Amino acid sequence: MQEYIPHRKCVGCEKIRPKYQLLRIVKNNDGIFIDEKQKLPGRGAYLCKNKECLQLAKKKKGLERSLKVAIPKEFYDGVERFFDENFKKSAEVSE
Repeated sequence: MQEYIPHRKCVGCEKIRPKYQLLRIVKNNDGIFIDEKQKLPGRGAYLCKNKECLQLAKKKKGLERSLKVAIPKEFYDGVERFFDENFKKSAEVSE
């Protein structure tokens, strides 16, 4: 019997991928955070682990729509720095 793998949709490119291949952004009462371990409580939105999807999400306001809150420019800059520090290859997730 095959093991169930949960899938989520990227708010940037809108492709459906396995949850473990995506980065979770979470909004809770304390603010908006990058949820590396995908365990924080709150409303979540998912992004592919590349800058292109981040730029698409910013342009289409995908994070704002999913989290139902205005996202400051500083948060997008912080996510971009997070990508630079943690994901060396832009195309880590294969098509």
